[in-house]
Amino acid sequence: MEDIYTVALSKVIAELSLETIYLPGEAENILVSVARVNRPGLPLAGFYDHYERERIQIIGKVEKLYLDQLCEKARAESLETFFATRPCAVIITTNQEVSEQMCECARRFGVPLLRTSVSTSEFMANLIAFLNVQLAPRITRHGVLVEVYGEGILLLGDSGIGKSETAIELVKRGHRLIADDAVEIKRVSGKSLVGQPPEIIRHYVELRGIGIVDVRRLFGMGAVKESEKINLIVNLEPWVEGKMYDRLGIDEQKTEILGIEVPSVVIPVRPGRNLSIIIEIAAMNNRQKKMGYNTAQEFNRRMMESMGFEMP
Repeated sequence: MEDIYTVALSKVIAELSLETIYLPGEAENILVSVARVNRPGLPLAGFYDHYERERIQIIGKVEKLYLDQLCEKARAESLETFFATRPCAVIITTNQEVSEQMCECARRFGVPLLRTSVSTSEFMANLIAFLNVQLAPRITRHGVLVEVYGEGILLLGDSGIGKSETAIELVKRGHRLIADDAVEIKRVSGKSLVGQPPEIIRHYVELRGIGIVDVRRLFGMGAVKESEKINLIVNLEPWVEGKMYDRLGIDEQKTEILGIEVPSVVIPVRPGRNLSIIIEIAAMNNRQKKMGYNTAQEFNRRMMESMGFEMP
């Protein structure tokens, strides 16, 4: 069974600059647990099949116009039935006027009532995007996440392999640190993973022999970032003599995290190898592949043609 994550309504209010019409209690104690939202046109008309009260309910111009066209008695019955389901929260868009009937129903049934000046479609897109990140399935992995040339690179490997030292070297070369030691990874969509640090260790790096250092204070705000999409996984492992390592890169490797496959490479570590430069090249090569050019496949094509084989 998947874990259920929540976000406080206070964070939703702050993130989307919502006006509070009525709150039944402290917004910090009101929790949202569903990223999907709903426009309750059919419920207001009396159809409640498949209705989910856990969703935030959005009342736009269409829903407001429908209510305004009802007679006073029918409107009161519609609002009372709707608010009696005690939805997670009700948000009025486009800065529309909130009737006293609606406010009274919200107070009677203890339903948060909020308002925004943003249009319905734009607001729903912003709200869903925010909730998808806040409520996304997640795991925490031991590793380091850095941004290199716009690519999110997740460094994995045994403790002491040199992940943190490599991250500091990359920061010195103008790249950015997202997380050291522990990376909280969220599946924000069916194709995307986003990594961020746990709050307590944000911007900190542990260097053996030195201790804990604050990257933001040492290198400036431009050296850190709050979160980043994971585009490539780099597995660091000790160099083993005699082991066959991929020298051409024709066969693409993938690592699965939270049901999403991410391109990955294995980089053997031994004295004399400059890991920061290697990771920079890996980041640029991965970006080039996404843009449609694969150097390994092009090299293989040339080799086969030089030996007389025709390539498609």
